Amino acid sequence: MTEMLNGSDFGGISVHNFSEKILEQVVHFHVMKLNEGFFLWVGSAPALSNLAVSINSKYDSMPLSTLVMGDPSNTAANSLAQRLAKRTKKQVFVSYSLPMADSSLSLLVENRIKKELELHPENF
Repeated sequence: MTEMLNGSDFGGISVHNFSEKILEQVVHFHVMKLNEGFFLWVGSAPALSNLAVSINSKYDSMPLSTLVMGDPSNTAANSLAQRLAKRTKKQVFVSYSLPMADSSLSLLVENRIKKELELHPENF
């Protein structure tokens, strides 16, 4: 696991990066903590292939979620944003730039994010 620019503050936005080798693939995580939420990018190569946003609603127990850009048939970013918004009670932006061929990879990636949330909640 590697961390760079951890806790760096850029005018109210703090940045937290970490990486993990998951199923023989190095996965990078980039978190930008915002005022009332955070942006999470997950990928193995520098690309912003999609972007989803999710926010809690007082009218429904499940957070509202929408895909801002990307392929609508790939629901990984949308689903992850929704689950993280529910867990953190914050507005969440997610870009998930990993291949969707392996569902076990997605589960392990999400578990790694949950572990980071537990270890460093101040970065989210």
